[in-house]
Amino acid sequence: MTPSDAPHLPEPAGLSSTDAARIRQKIGTNILEEKKQSALAKFVSWILTPISLMLLAAAGLSFVSGKSGNGWIILALFLANFGIRIWHEGKADQAIAKLQEHLTVFSRTRRDGAWQRLSATELVPGDIVMLTVGSIVPADALIHAETNLSLNESMLTGESLPRTRGEGETVYSGSFVATGNAIITISATGNRTYFGKTLASVEHAKKRSALETDILTISRFLAIFAIVAIIILSLGLVGRPGIDLIDLLTLDISLLIAGIPIALPTVMSLIISIGVLDLAKKHAIVRRLASLEDLADVDFLLSDKTGTLTENRIRVDRVLTLAAKDEKEVVAFAISATDPAEGNALENAVITKAKEMLVAGLPQSHFTPGDSERKRSTATVTKDGVPWVVTLGAPKVVKTFCTFPTKELEDQFDQGVAEAAERGDRALAVAARDHATTEKDLVPLGILFLSDTLRADAKETITAMRHEGISVRMLTGDGVEIARKVARELDLTGEIVTRDVFDSPDALVKALETASGFAEVLPKDKFLAVETAKKTHVVAVTGDGVNDVPPIKAADVGIAVKNAVDALRSTADIVLLTNGISVVRDAIIEARKVFLRVYHYSVYRISESARLIVTITIVGLFMGNYPLTPVQVILLVVLNDLPIVSLAFDHVHTAHVPSSINVKRRFLLGTTYGVVGVVNSLLMLWIALVVARLPWSQIQTLFFLQLVISGDLLIYIAHTGQRWFRWLPSWQVIVALTATQLIATAWALSGLFTVAIPLWVVGFAWAWALLWMQVTELGKMFVDRVMPVTRTHARPDQVPEGTPA
Repeated sequence: MTPSDAPHLPEPAGLSSTDAARIRQKIGTNILEEKKQSALAKFVSWILTPISLMLLAAAGLSFVSGKSGNGWIILALFLANFGIRIWHEGKADQAIAKLQEHLTVFSRTRRDGAWQRLSATELVPGDIVMLTVGSIVPADALIHAETNLSLNESMLTGESLPRTRGEGETVYSGSFVATGNAIITISATGNRTYFGKTLASVEHAKKRSALETDILTISRFLAIFAIVAIIILSLGLVGRPGIDLIDLLTLDISLLIAGIPIALPTVMSLIISIGVLDLAKKHAIVRRLASLEDLADVDFLLSDKTGTLTENRIRVDRVLTLAAKDEKEVVAFAISATDPAEGNALENAVITKAKEMLVAGLPQSHFTPGDSERKRSTATVTKDGVPWVVTLGAPKVVKTFCTFPTKELEDQFDQGVAEAAERGDRALAVAARDHATTEKDLVPLGILFLSDTLRADAKETITAMRHEGISVRMLTGDGVEIARKVARELDLTGEIVTRDVFDSPDALVKALETASGFAEVLPKDKFLAVETAKKTHVVAVTGDGVNDVPPIKAADVGIAVKNAVDALRSTADIVLLTNGISVVRDAIIEARKVFLRVYHYSVYRISESARLIVTITIVGLFMGNYPLTPVQVILLVVLNDLPIVSLAFDHVHTAHVPSSINVKRRFLLGTTYGVVGVVNSLLMLWIALVVARLPWSQIQTLFFLQLVISGDLLIYIAHTGQRWFRWLPSWQVIVALTATQLIATAWALSGLFTVAIPLWVVGFAWAWALLWMQVTELGKMFVDRVMPVTRTHARPDQVPEGTPA
């Protein structure tokens, strides 16, 4: 759209940069500001959480019982735990903020007397903005002029059908242009918009993903398990000689703190946040964090041809002259029916050809852009003072508006179209008529033949995606021959089917499983394909235009390709910053890695919590004493949480299959690790008590050290499905685990707030932990044999290799 497209509106001056800056300073930027908690507010809210209240209660009980040293150390650990949580959350917030930088919406705005491309955040009331198909309305505004304007307001009203809007009406922030174009004047920005006021008046509840729900279920299970164990332990110890009730209550609270995986939700968020930053480095921006889980599980990709499988560098190879006097006249009329400012890839190819031939377009007085429904653009132009109507678009569509003076001319037209189809090239027909104001009885001037080069990595990437358990189906609005040509070059097996299959549900199901692609596809067909494929697959779909919004919304994972319209970018789950299908494959593989990091940590956390709870309960009941002091229990919690952030940087061994939560296998793994850990701890206590005859105070320190070392070594085993020594963690994880183990060792030797143990006992703890690390590895091998990994979305033509972690 150009300013001349709004004949009823004088050339708008717009605001000056100085005026805009003054207004922005007064009312703020055009963003929906969220209330952010101060550090003090975060601290207060943290204090009021159940875990914090339990820590404070444990400290208070220590002071009451006269053990002020224990009380002060528990308070110090309380503050350390708060610091760890704030750091975790800060890292996650920084990751999200960094991603937002890639998702800025830009608007064509009139500033300082010229049209400029500005960030929507810079807009202020009074700015003049130009809207075209796919544009998001950046703020509330009044329409000054429009052509065939309709807006999708589903974000505001929930209605999916576009609404027609006319001059003088108000348009609201958050809606987007479905058809036509307009020039608007901004009336309200930021929180002053209708959408902003609506958000401020309601309380939002974030939808939990299946993975988040699963993590909360684990936390709830372990909390109940810990409470039951504490009740049993307390009933068994109350009344026994030497048992102080305050000490027992302090231990119970400490055990509850240790048994509940308080860091699990925070660590999960951090791992996902850092994971999406890694995806950003691979040119894929995640807009909805919960979609990362679905992306890891994708096994079916419906891919656009243009821009994803091809380079989207369309060029005009040849010009066929029909009623025009020469090729230059064909190109001159063709460029007159394009939009130089907002042209699509086809129009840009025509513009480039015109520049090469030094041909200029004719002055436009009116322009109607093309879309996937019209399949043509139309302009009213002036040549030598005479008005002309010009149409540029799909030959089959343009022909319906033409009158052929001779049969020979019609045969030439049909032959040119047939040649393009046979060669697998695209074609644009140009038709026009003088002294006209409507598309009627146009004369065909010529045909432009265009080609688009296959992306260099497309064939190799599709082969690799099959290896990763992902089926790829090509969707294109082009004809069958063009689709077949691309399919042959990509080695896509199966037929190319036309949109006729969309009229039969059974035929569509069969085609989705056996065909290599779909030709002559309409936007509504793409939506139906997504809905049908979702019944048996986890589906990702790519798109770039405003008509792709419905299928992008319907897909398990909607992907906006590079240069997609703003409306689609704001709807999609993933936004690509570069063209090609390889970035889609990279994003899926990276998502699987993030998923596995969270999965591995959940297995580790289940087994560690279970081992601690069961061991302390058994020892307390049968020995009539505490295997750990309250301070040691809480210190164990802090030391366990310190290295966990490094798991976000771990390299995992992904399987060539979609990821999914195998609850039974995880429970069996966690239980196996836990049982081995309990046996390990009980045997070590027996040796320390009966063989080494250590005093109970030293046994407590030994037990503490062994739990830290064994727990950290378990991560080496739990982070991979292979043998642990064949796939070591990343250097960040190794450094973090080693540092934690050295801190625990130094603590045990120093006797700070505990009883020191000799060096030979420390050596025994290390040797014992390393020995039982191998026993735990044998337990993992047992689980692999009893419950081998099976894929959840396999098709007969997809044979996985390797095993997932």
